[in-house]
Amino acid sequence: LSPDCSFTCHYRCRALVRLDCSGPPGTGDEDDGTEQALEKDTNVDEPSEWEKTELDQAQVEQRIKEYNSQINSNLFMSLNKDGSYTGFIKVHLKLVRPVSVPATKRVPSVQAGRPGPRTQGVKRRTSFYLPKGTVKHLHIFSHTRASEVIDALLRKFTVVDNPRKFALFERSEKDEQVYLRKLADEEQPLRLRLLAGPSEKVLSFVLKENETGEVNWDAFTLPELHNFLRILQREEEEHLRRLRHRYAHCRQKMQEAL
Repeated sequence: LSPDCSFTCHYRCRALVRLDCSGPPGTGDEDDGTEQALEKDTNVDEPSEWEKTELDQAQVEQRIKEYNSQINSNLFMSLNKDGSYTGFIKVHLKLVRPVSVPATKRVPSVQAGRPGPRTQGVKRRTSFYLPKGTVKHLHIFSHTRASEVIDALLRKFTVVDNPRKFALFERSEKDEQVYLRKLADEEQPLRLRLLAGPSEKVLSFVLKENETGEVNWDAFTLPELHNFLRILQREEEEHLRRLRHRYAHCRQKMQEAL
């Protein structure tokens, strides 16, 4: 557990992780506070202006031309002969809980130095937090569904958790207010991207935990549950440390004033 950025990984993977954690402590916490303050004013039930917009073939072609003229990168949309179109979407991964990835350990053959048929892989899992600010671009079709985008993201990061634990949200800013709406499995993110335009403030995509109600703890394995308990204990200890530091600082200031 890094003291600056709170990045957590398996102890056997520690030597393989390279992160720039040279920033001053507390910077990430301030960013999180700002984001949480913004997202207090959310309305997940209000539909987007473009949610029910229907376009014919000529309108789709015109929208693609307008979209491509507004972007400053090579992430263009392309119209296909069959009427579908392809393009890129940018997804921000804001996961609070750790994710599980496979960890394969090679078991050497009994005959040292000579790989043989007895060499086999032992499937194991390890859990870690994704770094803050993780972003991924995906090249998808107009008919690609939100559930398929989630599957693709999990494959990109070799996450082996159940895809139903995650949900794709559309995020927009309007009148200093943030609106979040969870996409249904059948919705088409690239279509929403085309209708909203390239502006991230108008529309951005966020992958978060699927908060549908009570957590189904039976969906987790026993090692995952033990790991969650250890992580929660670390978070509790870190929170207590920060509280003690804050009160000690206030006490010092009060004593100086006296």
